[in-house]
Formats: sequence, structure tokens, C-alpha cells
Amino acid sequence: MLCMEQDYTILLFYKYVQIENPAEVRGWQMELCQKLGLKGRLIVAHEGINVTLEGTTENVQKYIEELEKDSRFLNIHFKKSKGTGDAFPKLSVKVRKEIVSLHLENDIDPNQITGKHLMPEELKQWYESGKEFYVIDMRNDYEFKVGCFKDSVLMPIQNFRDIPSALSYIEHLKDKTVLPVCTGGVRCEKASGLLVREGFKDVYQLYGGIVNYMEKFPAQEFKGTLYVFDKRITMDFDPEDRHEVIGRCDKCGSDTEMFANCRNKQCNKHILCCSECRMDDGTVFCSQQCEELVLNKTL
Repeated sequence: MLCMEQDYTILLFYKYVQIENPAEVRGWQMELCQKLGLKGRLIVAHEGINVTLEGTTENVQKYIEELEKDSRFLNIHFKKSKGTGDAFPKLSVKVRKEIVSLHLENDIDPNQITGKHLMPEELKQWYESGKEFYVIDMRNDYEFKVGCFKDSVLMPIQNFRDIPSALSYIEHLKDKTVLPVCTGGVRCEKASGLLVREGFKDVYQLYGGIVNYMEKFPAQEFKGTLYVFDKRITMDFDPEDRHEVIGRCDKCGSDTEMFANCRNKQCNKHILCCSECRMDDGTVFCSQQCEELVLNKTL
């Protein structure tokens, strides 16, 4: 008997909602995901839930149906993309202080203060009409290198928690229309709220994040590919693969969308590295210093 090939789906979603019992929700989510054979990462906190999962398309749908039986998790924007079956090595369900780590003393509650939601169709119209606005990319620098909106501003940050200390970089845009963007929207709920609190006059956020825009308008205003935190590493939503490669190898400057981690475990820097700049076994070093440190130890 022939075995039917399974279809896999990757599910991405979040919700800022008061959770009095995050440890209890963690236990429920762990049990549910194990029962359905789902892998990925879930973070539960008093402020809400942040989830990326992969499983068979059938079981991902069953997961959504079970989740929505809890009234706290209704009205969620679920983002789905085609999975591979091995996007995540395991299931991780954790309780954290925040579902995204901004580390503010006076935290932002997106249910109380946040930027105005802008639909992808509205952003498309902004671009086409020539409206003056500024896209502020709130992602890590390595995410930006491989794909970004045209003319967008990259915050000078290494991690999301660096944003509060980097606001002076966009101080000159306080009276302009600004649009913070991130992968799925969860970071921008807080980041846009922070901008509002800091006196920015006209703050939006892209509803559903970059994922939502690329699904509707692939290979257009967003240049390159989208960095994702699973084994795919980058993804392109255009079925005809017409996207422009904007990534550049950190070693030689040639076009590439291939990422690798420095083999020096004490460094482990995540860099863009083309196939020509890798060693015969695929090993990558981010610098001559890291290469010498490792090779001298192994000789």
C-alpha cells in the first residue's frame, strides 16, 4: 500500500491577554502539543502568549480548535505557511516574564497603549500614493541584512531589548508618520506603544507583521527574503521565486542568503556566508582570529 505524503503547516501567532495562571497554561499547552505531535516554541507569561509551531496541517487545525475553546484565546490572527516536517528539532514550552523581552522598568501593555494597526492593503496604498512615512525596522540587524522594506530605517540594535536606549537614533522623526515593523507583529505591539509613550505623534504598526504583507504582496516593496527562526532560516512567499537577493556575504561581499554560525563556540556569531567562503566541510569562521583560536586547539 502506498503511503500518502503528509502536508505540514507552520503556525505563527501571539496574543497580549492577561493570564493569571501561566504555569497552568504551560502545562495545558505542553500536553496538547505532545498529543498532536507538534514541535516548536511557546512562551507563556502573565501578559500573554507567543507561539511558533509546526505539525501536520490536520493537527495544526485541531490545535487551533482546542485553543479557541478558551475564551482568552479568541480573535487571534493566525499566520500559516507551508512546513517541511522538520522545521523545529523539539517542542519547547516555557513560562517567562515577558513574551518578548523589552526589559522596561515601566512596562508597555499593548492593550492600553500601542500604535494604530495598518492593514497590508493600506501600506500598499501608502507606497503607491507617495505618502510621506518612515518604516522603522525593529528586528535584529542580521534579520534586516537579508530582507527589508525599501527605504526602511534600521534601529542600531543587536537585540529587541536595546530599543529603549536607541530611540535617539530616530528622534528626528517624532513629528512624522512612523511605521514600526517586525516579523509577525508581536514585537511591534510593544515597540510602537513605547514610541507613543515617548512622544512620537503619528505611530502605526503593520497588522500581522511582515509575514502578512509578504503573503499579499510578494516580491514587491519588501526586498529580499524574510528571516524566520526555524530550520528554513529564510523564506520567500512568491511562488515564482522572483525576489531580489539583497543579502551580502559578510566575508567577500557576494550575493547570498545563506546563514551560518561561527564555529568558535565562544563566539557563535550568526553571519551571512556564501558557499565559496566556507571550508570544505562547510565550517564557517567569522574572523581570522576565531579561525586561529579553534584550529590551534585542534592541531
